[in-house]
Amino acid sequence: MQPVFASPDEIRTRFSHAMSQMYRAEVPQYGTLMELVAEVNAETLQARPDLAESLARAGEIERLSDERHGAIRLGTPEELATIGRLFAVMGMEPVGYYDLSVAGIPVHSTAFRPVGDAALARNPFRVFTSLLRLDLVADVDLRAEAAAILARRRIFTPQAIELVERFETRGGLTREEAERFVSEALETFRWHSEATVDAATYERLAKAHRLVADVVCFRGPHINHLTPRTLDIEAVQRGMPARGIDPKAVIEGPPERRVPILLRQTSFKALEEPILFRGERGAETGRHTARFGEIEQRGAALTPKGRALYDALLSGTRGEVQVGASGAGASSYADDLASRFRAFPDDRDTLRREGLAFFRYAPTPQGLAAAGRGETARDIDALVAAGHASFDPLVYEDFLPVSAAGIFQSNLGTDRQSNAASSGDRHAFEQALGRPVADETALYAEAERRSVADTLAALRPSSSRAVA
Repeated sequence: MQPVFASPDEIRTRFSHAMSQMYRAEVPQYGTLMELVAEVNAETLQARPDLAESLARAGEIERLSDERHGAIRLGTPEELATIGRLFAVMGMEPVGYYDLSVAGIPVHSTAFRPVGDAALARNPFRVFTSLLRLDLVADVDLRAEAAAILARRRIFTPQAIELVERFETRGGLTREEAERFVSEALETFRWHSEATVDAATYERLAKAHRLVADVVCFRGPHINHLTPRTLDIEAVQRGMPARGIDPKAVIEGPPERRVPILLRQTSFKALEEPILFRGERGAETGRHTARFGEIEQRGAALTPKGRALYDALLSGTRGEVQVGASGAGASSYADDLASRFRAFPDDRDTLRREGLAFFRYAPTPQGLAAAGRGETARDIDALVAAGHASFDPLVYEDFLPVSAAGIFQSNLGTDRQSNAASSGDRHAFEQALGRPVADETALYAEAERRSVADTLAALRPSSSRAVA
């Protein structure tokens, strides 16, 4: 008999729940944050029945409470290639290339996530995965020392590798194997307070860049944040201080809008955690800051035309306003951002008509009734105009490099906004990964195309369907 395999969606859901439980135990403020986000979401849905209806049509209500993204930082191409194989067991593919050198962060990244409509509806768990770029460390000797330290570590358990290979060979894992896989894979993301280096080495690497020390000096790529999705990020930002949580000064991404676009993110400050260094006379104690809490609000995925407008508006804002670690300048930045983004249409009809955002179409009850009478049109715009087809924005499932860099900067000690020159190397990243990353824009375009085709098919007049 053929074994019965657990679906990748099931394994991904098990893993994301296990990750959430582990992180809640490691970072208690994450639990507090989850409670705040749940309250804000419930209040928002009650106050905005139109939003609740739109989310229900798009299948987003069911996934909202489970939705998370995490982030890890890897040290070597081999680690990146293997993590890609591990995420494949959970139905997660690399989507997009992100160059964080735009903010002086020596990493480049991709997001591992599900890509199909059904998989996203089941559980859209994502892991923003960065690879350290030692080529951006100026000190040649320090670069070689860091590379040697990384070459000695093994971040995956032998049992996890064995189960990945079993998945690749047989095409799946049984439920019992999936349970063991989740347990073993979780070890890669667990926090370990013991550094793999002495205090002097840690300080040299931290002086080059604090993120370099975070990647190089520990046994593995501890999950540095888990992020729930909120429907009102301003409300969460306002509510954090009353819960004893210190938020960053600036919400990253676009300003507050009637129709949210892309991604908005905020976070609470990184924890200062005790660590033990290796030393000649036993262990020395020290402090390390890297892990933090983050919240996101997701909006509409933009077309290339919409993204070009967004990037132009954001670039002008960030180039002129600086936000310090104390939060000085935050209000000025927010005001300037809102002013500039008045040039970006803020209603669904215009966003659709001008081709600025991607949408998912669906037949309405009126449309289905008209189709039964043989009265519907064959053009999606005419169907929308007649009220025979609904349209809802496709949720942006990915990330923004400047916003991600802003979150990283905040938790390295500053909210300074940056628009530095890029030094990305997508070819080197994909070579390390062992395959190309998917084009997120093409995924959205295909999802919209499928929804148009499905809507036209559903609303074909019954006489035409009979002839066909």
